[in-house]
Parts: sequence; structure tokens; C-alpha cells
Amino acid sequence: MEKLVIEGGKPLSGTIRIQGAKNAALPIMAASVLCQGEIALGNVPDLLDIRVMLDILTALGSKVQREEDRIQLDMSGLHSSHIPEELMKQMRSSIFLMGPLLARFGAVTVYQPGGCAIGERKINLHLQGLEALGAVIEEDGNTIRCRADKLKGADILLDFPSVGATENIMMAAAAAEGRTTIHNAAREPEIQDLQHFLNAMGARIYGAGTDTITIDGVARFTPCTYRIIPDRIVAGTLLVAAAATRGNVTLEEVNPQHLTSLIHVMKRSGVQIISSGDIMNVQCHNRPKRIERMMTSPYPAFPTDLQSLLMVFLSLADGLSIIKETVFEGRFKHVDELNRMGADIHVDMNAAFIKGVPRLYGATVEATDLRAGAALVVAGLAAHGTTVVEQIHHIDRGYEQIEGMLARLGARIRRTPIEGSAPTPLADRTG
Repeated sequence: MEKLVIEGGKPLSGTIRIQGAKNAALPIMAASVLCQGEIALGNVPDLLDIRVMLDILTALGSKVQREEDRIQLDMSGLHSSHIPEELMKQMRSSIFLMGPLLARFGAVTVYQPGGCAIGERKINLHLQGLEALGAVIEEDGNTIRCRADKLKGADILLDFPSVGATENIMMAAAAAEGRTTIHNAAREPEIQDLQHFLNAMGARIYGAGTDTITIDGVARFTPCTYRIIPDRIVAGTLLVAAAATRGNVTLEEVNPQHLTSLIHVMKRSGVQIISSGDIMNVQCHNRPKRIERMMTSPYPAFPTDLQSLLMVFLSLADGLSIIKETVFEGRFKHVDELNRMGADIHVDMNAAFIKGVPRLYGATVEATDLRAGAALVVAGLAAHGTTVVEQIHHIDRGYEQIEGMLARLGARIRRTPIEGSAPTPLADRTG
């Protein structure tokens, strides 16, 4: 096991390229199952979740080649639609394979997926959507079996604009007979990226980015080459880190339109942000202003994945800020850790009341999930003294060698083994 050791109090400065989006790459890799030939993907980040997905595809019969940020997938020899349980437990996004495997083989066996413990994330919307397309679903304990002699298009109304359910339905419906319409669909940029990739393989999908997506099923899919969009959450993390440390950072290969809600909030707090094409400069020279009230909600509103990071920034603001979490009930687990660093945060139900303090102080803290871990790293960068972040395997699920990325901006950060623990195998490290 490993930890991150951070000597804080130094403003971040410099220029850095944003990695490819994990949350776009994973469903796109799953969608590759629909093609019986070769798929070439570019700008794929080197992360634990990506490696688990590649392990799953290999177990199903895919041939995989990787060189830097490019992945070559040969799906012509795919022979199984039974996802190994031990691999599903490692990553929640493995559920994305349900729709495309069902479409290709007419049957799929999966298990309840794993992932970060940030609250209840049922897959009932995934199952309901596949049932609407004609699937018969049997649940036996932790095992889920789906079969369908033929998938047929349907009108589907989601009770909640779930990203995962929208994507799973899109992939299955792309091969279904007839037209499928998804109402109250998720609108995230990753949904749009999946539509562009599926259409590059020959699918006919329209409307991604709006709340209504239309899919006209096709009989076959053709090989293609595709480049993944930049990761808006990684970009947001660096934006907040630059501001929290009173730094001056330029982000390259970023899409500012994917960060509109965060940019709006940060500018209200006094951060200077200038965008030009796919380049964004972030500067903050003064203590940030408080934000009276901010609420997380599905895209294009403020993303829950950036809530913990914004909380770190507002913990240093002048005055009382309020964040209301409406997406995941378990997304405040980082509060106790931030308070140990000198923050003054009180939680009441799904609202966090953040009374800004002049400074944070280094402490030993523990990452409870991916985004909470990233927030603690940013807190350590802004704090006075030394911060030690443990349980960093969570962070490695979404950030490609986070210590190297931040060190390139001048951060004093290093990864070291935890005393008395076995070293992390190279196969389980990023970078």
C-alpha cells in the first residue's frame, strides 16, 4: 500500500495537458463489443479502471494492444458474454458491458458491480431500460442474467437522468430492431462522446446532449478509429487546485464548455479564468469570496464529482458558504478529514455549511473515495505543513499518476510506501 506525502503552501504554476476522460473511455470501450472487427482508440488514460476493463475484454476473448495512450481492440474473436465476478467487483463501470453484450450474443451474465462507496447507486434503471427493449432478466442473489432473442426499439422514460442507464440503453438500442427514444436522458458530454463513437461505427443516434435521444437500430457495425474527449473532472480538479493555492496555471486540450457551471462559480468567488479555444488560464491572487448557496445536480448543473473539490476551495473563502448535495447521499465523507486539517464545516442532512478559515494545516488523512481523495490532495497543496493522504488506490482510479501531474506544476508531492505494508505491484500502479 502507498500514500501521498505533500508539502503544502506553494502556489501551482505552469502549463499542463489534460488527460482523456475516464468516464467517456469506459463506455466507449464497452461499446466496441458491438463491432466484430478492430477498434482503435486514442487519448485513453492509463488508470486502474481502464486496466480492469481491458482485463474484462480480454477474458471475454478480445485481443488487446496498448501503446502509450492508444488502445487497439480486436473484437472478432469475442466468445463469451459472462463477465467474471472478481473483475466486476473491482469496478462499477463494468455494468456498461451489459447492453452491448446482450445485443451481440442475445444473453449476458453479470454481477452487482463494485466501485466507490459514495451512496446508493442502484442499477434498476439499466435493467428497466433493457427490459423495455425486450430483455428477460433473472436475478439470483448477486447474479443477474439477461437474455433476448431479439431486441426491439421502444419508448423509454427514465425516472432519473442516469448517465450509466442512458449509455447502456443507447448501446443495446443501437443494435435493436426499429426506433428507440430515451426521454429524460442524461446530457453529460460523455453521453455525446458515446453517440459520436457509435455513429462512427455505423450507428444512427441523434440528440445526445439533450434530454431526448433517438436511436434507429442497425444490423452491423464497422471498425473505426476514435479519439476520447478530455477529462472535465481532471480539468476541474486542476482548476480548483490552481485557485486554492493562489497559483497561475494554464490547461491545454481542455473543453471549457464542459466546465461552464464550475467556471461560473469560481468567477463569482473572484478567480480569474480566461479561455481561448482548448486552452484555459486560471489565476487567483486574493482570498476567495464565499458562495452563498450551491447545489449539485445532473449536467449541465454543478457536477457532484466536483463538490468535494469546491468544498476545499470554499473552506478557505471569506465567509459562510453552503453546498447542497442532491445526487449521492454518501458524498460528504471527506468533511471529517477536512475538519482535521483545520476546516470549519458542519453537515446537516444533505447540506454542508462551510465557514471559511484563513488557512488549513497539514495532517494525516484518508481518501474514502475517488473524488474525496482528490479533494484531500488539493487541501494538502493549499495547507501549511505536511499532509499525508492514505488509501490512495481510490485516487488512482481516476487520475493518471496524480503526483507526477501536480509535480509538473511545481507541487512538492511524492508517493511512498506505507511503513509495514507490502509494496503495490507495478501492475496496480498508474503512470
